[in-house]
Amino acid sequence: MITLSHFLILSAILFCISMAGIFINRKNIIILLMAIELMLLAVNINFVAFSYYLNDLAGQVFVFFILTVAAAEAAIGLAILVVLFRNKRTINVDSLDSLKG
Repeated sequence: MITLSHFLILSAILFCISMAGIFINRKNIIILLMAIELMLLAVNINFVAFSYYLNDLAGQVFVFFILTVAAAEAAIGLAILVVLFRNKRTINVDSLDSLKG
């Protein structure tokens, strides 16, 4: 039997992996975007697990909206990344400092 604690442990592991991905690799924008998406999915697992165990559909509806916003964020982020790559010929975070004053 899978209990609520199993889902919470899985979500915590995914969240820690995504935090490690953000802190360890600060050079590649694509990996940073993937780590942010993984973080959102870890939070969504928590929402669905609590929604299921509390017999409330509000958490699952909230996850639907989070996934919609995450898909839009990924599409816009990748579009911005393509434009930056066309202009700068790199996706290295350190070389994308054109907005610094």
